[in-house]
This record gives sequence, C-alpha cells and structure tokens, in this order.
Amino acid sequence: MTAPQQGLQIVETRTTLADPTALGVFGLSLVTFVAASAKMHWTEGVGYLIPWTMFLGSIAQIWASSLDFKKNNYFGAIVLGVYGLFWMAVSMHWAISLGWFGAINPAQFDPKQIAFAFFGYGIFSLFIMVVAFETNKVFATIVVLINVLLFSLGFAALGVAKAQFSTAAAWSELLISLLGFYACGAIFFRNFFGREILPLGAPLGLIKRS
Repeated sequence: MTAPQQGLQIVETRTTLADPTALGVFGLSLVTFVAASAKMHWTEGVGYLIPWTMFLGSIAQIWASSLDFKKNNYFGAIVLGVYGLFWMAVSMHWAISLGWFGAINPAQFDPKQIAFAFFGYGIFSLFIMVVAFETNKVFATIVVLINVLLFSLGFAALGVAKAQFSTAAAWSELLISLLGFYACGAIFFRNFFGREILPLGAPLGLIKRS
C-alpha cells in the first residue's frame, strides 16, 4: 500500500466562448432584408430567397443559439433558437410550395395553415417582447416590429385586408433588418473594443429580476 500523495492540485480547464450574438443578429438582419425586398416588390419570387433563409435565417441563428446556451445567455439562446427554427420552417414551406419535393395535391395542402404558425409565433413573441424591453431599446423595438410582422403575415395569409396587412408586413420587415444591422454593428464594436461605440439604449427597468 502506498501512502496518499500530498500537495496534488486539481486543475480545471474551461473553454472561453466569444459572444455569438452579433452573428445571430446578422443572420436575422440579412434574411429579413432579402425577404423584405420581395414584399416591397423590389424583387420577385421566393425561389432564390431559400438559400438565405436556410443558411442565414436558420443555421446562423441556431448555431448562435447553441453557443449562447453554453454561455448561459438565456435570452439570446431562446430568442435566436426560436427565430432560427422559424426560418427553417418557412424555407421548407416555400420549397414544398415550389414543388421541390414533388407535385402538390391542392386537397392535401392548405396555404392558410401557415397563418396559424404566424399567429403562434406572434403569441410567443409577445412574451419575448416583455423581456426585450429589459435588455435594450433597440432589441425591444426589433421585437415589437417582429410582432407586427408576424400578425400582419397571419392576417394576410388568411386573406383579411390582404393589401393593408401585406404593406404592414413589408415595412415592418424592412425596419427589422435595418435596426438589426445597427444592433449587429453595435454588438460587434462593443465586444471588439471592450466599450460601447454605438448605443443600444438602456433597458426600461419596469420589471426587476430576482
């Protein structure tokens, strides 16, 4: 039997992860910018939108979400994950509607079903909006516009005041993208320089965290 060794030190190795928020927000900004071009009738069709919705809207946000989970950034992990999955589903919806997976039987495909997906996302986004007001004013404004976009898309898909809601969706999506680019740049500068260069606005402080 050997005597227990004395003075042993246990060394814990931790991997430091960079903040992925700028990457996720850039994915959201770019995909909404490209999608808004179709809604504003600057471009036509959705076929060429799918690569951007899949890679930037979906994969970039989901990847950033997974990193935020590792960093214990609850808000970023949930929000980027939720909206990343949204764009993945939208990509599949467009691909199916374009016949990428075979001919469509109208009796089996009701395009109005996506309206209820928009409404469902809008409902959860209302909860996200409450928390966004306690992060910063730019994020809060973006989520408010996301709610306008989702409910407008839902009503337009159901054919309710389609022209008006389609216009509201187009402008809200364009503003989301522009504010998103600003937020992305602000976060990128802050993490690189270690200080705030572009202000995002202080949280409202209406609900205190325990």
